[in-house]
Amino acid sequence: MDRYLVFGHPVRHSKSPFIHTLFARQTQQELEYGLAEPAVDEFAQALCTFFDQGGKGCNVTVPFKEQAFTLVDQLSSRAKRARAVNTIKLTDDGVLLGDNTDGAGLVADLKSHGVTLADSRILLLGAGGAARGALAPLLAELPSELVIANRTHTKAQQLAAEFCDLGPVTAQTYELLAGPFDLVINSTSASLQGELPPLAPGLIHADIAIYDMMYGATDTPFIGWAKQHGARQTMDGLGMLVEQAAEAFTVWRGIRPGTKQVLRELKRNLGVI
Repeated sequence: MDRYLVFGHPVRHSKSPFIHTLFARQTQQELEYGLAEPAVDEFAQALCTFFDQGGKGCNVTVPFKEQAFTLVDQLSSRAKRARAVNTIKLTDDGVLLGDNTDGAGLVADLKSHGVTLADSRILLLGAGGAARGALAPLLAELPSELVIANRTHTKAQQLAAEFCDLGPVTAQTYELLAGPFDLVINSTSASLQGELPPLAPGLIHADIAIYDMMYGATDTPFIGWAKQHGARQTMDGLGMLVEQAAEAFTVWRGIRPGTKQVLRELKRNLGVI
């Protein structure tokens, strides 16, 4: 039976085995999907061993995405742009192909919620790996402007300069942000620490769409804060998790699974519904 893994540290909390088991059942694909949590300095060896022992593909999550980028034989165009790999496939020719499905998953989830990206003004909070993976797919949707805000302004500037050939992307400090924005995406991990990005409440209005890449059984701190200040449409990253997994499954198996029922089952598993 074909074997797949998700590599991360920590990774025991991962819902990827649950999601991919449902995808396999839905598409009548025979595979098994497990977890691997090597020590941070043992990822390269663990990855090599997995494929030497017959593994067909894997997902890669924190903190190994940038390292995976350097370990594969070939990169997809979106992995090259993101400079991070979250999906690896062993091709029929024995080549390790690295891909990045995070941004595609984000865009697919936003569209499933009816969010219009074309001609919209988007604010992206954070300039780390999650933001990097999201930029190219977001800019491909032709927003009127995409503004990156980050605590370290020079990092946001560097990221904007790197992606400016793909569309109208700029960098700004939190203090000088000027609305209105149609969509705010929080790519920072602040919600994991129960913290908030230093965003002025005045940027929130009733018609804005708020997206937090983090998720949980209850509202993330950022979503709760946005609702408190009048945002009516708020979304967490659970749908993105399922959509990027569907994209990875398609890379591996050549068949696209449906995501709506799987997302409902995942929410039920988490106690969200």
